[in-house]
Amino acid sequence: MWSFKNFKVVLLLALTIIALQSFTTKLLPKVYVIGDSISIHYGPYLKTSLEGFFSYDRKRDKGEAIKDLDHPVGANGGDSGMVLAYLKELKDSTDFKTDYLLVNCGLHDIKRKSPNDSTQISLKKYKDNLQSIITISKDMKVKLVWVRSTPVVDSIHNKRVPFFRFEKDLITYNKAADSIMHQAHIPIIDLFTFTKKYIPDAYLDHIHYKKEIREKQADFIAGSLSAIFNCNQED
Repeated sequence: MWSFKNFKVVLLLALTIIALQSFTTKLLPKVYVIGDSISIHYGPYLKTSLEGFFSYDRKRDKGEAIKDLDHPVGANGGDSGMVLAYLKELKDSTDFKTDYLLVNCGLHDIKRKSPNDSTQISLKKYKDNLQSIITISKDMKVKLVWVRSTPVVDSIHNKRVPFFRFEKDLITYNKAADSIMHQAHIPIIDLFTFTKKYIPDAYLDHIHYKKEIREKQADFIAGSLSAIFNCNQED
C-alpha cells in the first residue's frame, strides 16, 4: 500500500535528481555565439554537438533574422561594427554571463553595392573594430574565440544577389583577423579551410550551406572548442 513514507522517499529522490542536474548544468562552461547567418544555420547542430560538454546560447530573436539572411537583424550579428555595438550592450548588462564568446564577422563587412564601390566596412575600420572587440572581451573577463569567415565564390555569389562579395576581399579580411587574433593570443577556429573542401557542392544558395554541411561545421567547431577548453584547463 502506498504510504506517506513512500511519498517522502520518492520526493526526496526526485529533488536529488533535480539538484544533481542543476549542479551539472552549472558546472558546464558556457559558450555564447555572436555571428552572421552562417552561425544561425549551424547553431542548432552546434548546440546538439556541445551537449554534455558546454552550455550553448547565442544572440537571439523571434525569427526575424531567418526571414532574410542577407540583411542582418536580430540574431544575425552582421558586420564588425554591429558585433562591437552588441558586445557593448552585453558588457553593460548586469545579467549576462558566459565563459566563452564565439565570435565571427567579415562576410557583411566585405559587401559592395557594385564592383567599384568600397566595402561596407573598410579594412582599417574592420581591424579597429576587432581590436575593440578583443578589449571588450577582456573587460568582460570572458575568453574570446574567433571563427574565420567561410568562403566566397565570385561566380556563384555575384550572379544570385543584388550586391557583391569577392574572394580576394574575404581572404584579405580573414588574414587581417588572423594577424590581430594571433598577436592577442586569441584562439582561432578555421571554419574557412574546413568548409572550403566541400565547395561548391556544399552551397544551398550564393553563400549558405546545405544541412549536411551545417552538421559537419557544427561538429568541427565543437571539437575545436573542446580542444581549446582542454588547453585552457592545462594552463
